[in-house]
Amino acid sequence: MNTLPFVLSSLLTACTPSTDHGTAVMVDGVDDVESVQAFDHAAWDKLLQAHVSAEGLVDYAAFGKDPAFAAYLARLSAAKPSAAWSVDERKAFWINAYNAFTIKLILDHPGVKSIKDIDSPWKTEFFSIGGERMDLDRIEHTELRENLTDPRIHFGIVCASFSCPKLWNHAYTASGLDKQLDDAARRFINDPLRNKMTGSTVQLSKIFDWFKGDFTEGQSLIAFLNRYAASPIAEDAKLDHLTYDWRLNGK
Repeated sequence: MNTLPFVLSSLLTACTPSTDHGTAVMVDGVDDVESVQAFDHAAWDKLLQAHVSAEGLVDYAAFGKDPAFAAYLARLSAAKPSAAWSVDERKAFWINAYNAFTIKLILDHPGVKSIKDIDSPWKTEFFSIGGERMDLDRIEHTELRENLTDPRIHFGIVCASFSCPKLWNHAYTASGLDKQLDDAARRFINDPLRNKMTGSTVQLSKIFDWFKGDFTEGQSLIAFLNRYAASPIAEDAKLDHLTYDWRLNGK
C-alpha cells in the first residue's frame, strides 16, 4: 500500500516552523518560504543516496514508504522561488523539484511499467509550488528552458525512463551547480547505452533531436558534444538517433 499521499497530506497541513531555509511566514498552516537564502536540499540528497543506485536505478517502493520524501515534497510545495534567489539557486531548485515530483507521479500510479502508461504525465497538474498548481512541463519548458536557458538541464532532469540520463544519487546545489551539470553532461554523452560515439555514424539520444535548438545556440551540435565527449567527433560526422527506451528506471 502506498502511504505517500496520506503522509504528504498530513505534512502539508501540519504547523511545523522551518529553521533551515531563511525567513518564513505561515500560510494555511504551511511554511510560505520567501527567502533570499538558498533552498536547503540536504534532505533530498539523503533520500537519493538511500534509494537510488550508482547506476541511476530508483527504488520507488522505498521512496513511497519514506516519510522524509513526503516531508521534502511538502517543503517544495511551500517554497516560493523568486528573483531574490540567484540563477543557480533557482536552477537547482527546479531540477530537484522536477525529479522529486516525477518520482511522486510514478508512485501515484502503482504498477506502471513506463511513464507513458500514464495519461498526459507531463501536462497533468498534480502538485503545487508556492500556491500555484503545476505540471512537469511547466518546470521543464518554462521555469528551466525558457527562464534559465541552460542546455545542460537536459542531463539533470530525469523523466523516470531508461533512456533518460541516469538519476544522479545526489541533490543539485547552487554552490556546486556548474560543475555538477558539466559532470552530468559528461556522464550522459559518454554513456554507451544512451549515445554511441564509435563507428562511421554517431548514434545519439533522441534528446539531441527533440531539443536540438537548445544545444545549437551559437554553435553546431557537434561542437557542443565535443565539449564533453571523451573522444572528439569529426565536424562532418554522420548523425543518427537511437530509439528511446521508455521503460521505467526502477530497480
